[in-house]
Amino acid sequence: MALELPSLLITDDDRDFRETLRGVFEPRGFRTTLAADGREGLEFVRQSNFHLLLVDMHMPRMTGLEMVRRLRELHSNIPCILLSAALDEDICKQARQIEVTSVLSKPVTFLQLTGIVGQVMRERYGWTPPALSGGN
Repeated sequence: MALELPSLLITDDDRDFRETLRGVFEPRGFRTTLAADGREGLEFVRQSNFHLLLVDMHMPRMTGLEMVRRLRELHSNIPCILLSAALDEDICKQARQIEVTSVLSKPVTFLQLTGIVGQVMRERYGWTPPALSGGN
């Protein structure tokens, strides 16, 4: 069965950034859900199925790495892209250990982000977003 409407969870404590990403990905064929922190994101994952997660590293209550670590403990292998404004080798090392799909440094361009999302969706699900290379 072909994947028609993939679901994307965007977890970031910056409301404007979450809304901006919704505006980038919904026109490209994604159903988006927005979470304000790792705990809320984890709760959404427990309640619904997602194809891909975009997760900020530095958030109150639960970091992005901790959120992904807990997902992995639940035997979830959902692809996760970690975003960090303060990326360092320790974060990258921890991300590799818990099999984060990709780590991107903020600020990230929409072209970088849509490119890696498109790559993950093609490799994992054989799905190419209809307008992934479009503007915004």
